[in-house]
Amino acid sequence: MHVAKDKSLRRKSVIAEHPPNQKLALNLQLGLGSWFRICKTLRLKIKRKTRKLENKAEMGGVKNIWNAMEVAQQTSDCSTSQIHSSSLSVDPSLPLAHITPLIIELCKDLFKKWSNLENSRFSVGTVSGGITNLLLKVTVKEENGNDVSVTVRLYGPNTEYVINRERELQSIKYLSAAGFGANLLGVFGNGMVQSFIYARTLIPSDMRNPKLAAEIAKQLCRFHQVEIPGSKEPQLWNDLLKFFEKASTLEFDDNEKQKLYKTISFSEVHNEIIELKELTGLLNSPVVFAHNDLLSGNIMVNDEEDKLYLIDFEYGSYNYRGFDIGNHFNEYAGYECDFTLCPNKDEQYHFLRHYLQPDNPHEVSEKDLEAFYVEENTYTLASHLYWALWGLIQAKFSPINFDYLGYFFLRYNEFKRQKEKCFSLARSFLSRSQTLNMHAQR
Repeated sequence: MHVAKDKSLRRKSVIAEHPPNQKLALNLQLGLGSWFRICKTLRLKIKRKTRKLENKAEMGGVKNIWNAMEVAQQTSDCSTSQIHSSSLSVDPSLPLAHITPLIIELCKDLFKKWSNLENSRFSVGTVSGGITNLLLKVTVKEENGNDVSVTVRLYGPNTEYVINRERELQSIKYLSAAGFGANLLGVFGNGMVQSFIYARTLIPSDMRNPKLAAEIAKQLCRFHQVEIPGSKEPQLWNDLLKFFEKASTLEFDDNEKQKLYKTISFSEVHNEIIELKELTGLLNSPVVFAHNDLLSGNIMVNDEEDKLYLIDFEYGSYNYRGFDIGNHFNEYAGYECDFTLCPNKDEQYHFLRHYLQPDNPHEVSEKDLEAFYVEENTYTLASHLYWALWGLIQAKFSPINFDYLGYFFLRYNEFKRQKEKCFSLARSFLSRSQTLNMHAQR
């Protein structure tokens, strides 16, 4: 108290020594100084409290990959409905029995209407999906007796090495508005919650069904027409070279993995990337907003309603049309990489017809079909390189029980097996096109 009193007296004496016209300015200056000190103290307290909340939010030792509140606000600004947020995060590597109470706590924190419900009203189960994230179905029996289901997507740790999460969120709101995928309901520290789609996930053999293949082609054509704000630069080679930079400098703790990794010639891989980039550049593939990961697990169908859904846009970006379709054809092989299951020329033509002319597929000219066939076949090679390098990065950082290192060799060896055929097809087509153009100019 004495100290505060002395300070107050000193302040008064300083002001008294100055002429009246300067007293107001000094009062303001000294007052602002006190105000800034108070603000600084408040900021420090807020920072300390935020750190405590962040530490509390890391359930199961998982760190947040984004500020969920900021992300929700930005997304809500461009959405017709409110996007809920929570700072909590959940470790996807935990057993389901341990994850379940954490997921219930997360849902209660996200959706306030559920916050006072008994835990017994919640059921949590896994959903089949990819090898990057953990998908969960949460069903809640609300107070009115209705059952409501949502999908909780837990991002795998270290996926930021292979996925641009900001780009994903940017695209989701526009794709959702265009009728693609599930609605975004909320975001949390290491994932998101979306509406549940009542449909079954396809398996690779489903994609060979002519009716389903035609519908996938039509949906993909419409998907490619969605406009996403921002840069329209195709990301294939940027992403591939980023993958290469990361994949070529890894070191494994496991001796057997390290020994196998050392057999890879990264100078050879780099040369393959550059050579393929030069060849595909001559094909003038249109740039579209591409899915980039259209495997069977990212396609759902409601058989009763005869409705098909394209889902999961985490790899989505502006990219080459040929890459998106060539990559889709590679995915007929499944995770086991049985490339004998990939569509033959007739099956590819069936798909391409329905993509180019959804309403009149049989009106597509042979000339257009051939050009498209060459385009996407050449880009299947880029797909092999892309996912081969992705596999190496996942082998180092993913906790999911999958042979990612073996996946690299399956994809890279298939690239080498198909390279001569695809290069020959593209060069022959380009040569004939150049000859026809020369005759046309005479």
